[in-house]
Amino acid sequence: MKSFSLRSVKLRSGEEYRDGVELELAPLELAGQRYLFVPAEVPAELAISRASTGRVFQLAFQARLHGPCMRCLADAVVDATIDTREYQATNPGLDEELTTPYLADDNLDLASWGRDAVILALPDKILCRPECAGLCPVCGLDLNVEPHEHEEEPVDSRWGALAELRDRL
Repeated sequence: MKSFSLRSVKLRSGEEYRDGVELELAPLELAGQRYLFVPAEVPAELAISRASTGRVFQLAFQARLHGPCMRCLADAVVDATIDTREYQATNPGLDEELTTPYLADDNLDLASWGRDAVILALPDKILCRPECAGLCPVCGLDLNVEPHEHEEEPVDSRWGALAELRDRL
């Protein structure tokens, strides 16, 4: 389900509507790499509460993201537990904090909301494992499979005068 129509949900102040929905999660592109949700459709719980000043929306689901490790490019998997809320005031005026960007014409955009919630829950770097060593900056070999070091490269002769100055200090 990409969107949910609120026209069928009639709530009075203090009432709540809960429903299980199938949430479609489109692939993500992060740092130039493509990440896929497996499965692409996940069961989610949608709750809508009516307050005297507006509506509160809650979306909860589990997602699993597959893609390349940001250090070594091996396969990485990230599991995310999402429990997010949005608020829409009845009369928000010009205050953006009282509106949700996922609501337009009484349709709640579940796909965009779910995608954004997953992105906010992701770690800073998607890694195949926490101790991933990455790729060698000199030869490009995977340091997890073949740890190694390279001999120090000879210094460019144009920097020789600065090296001598450093040694004298």
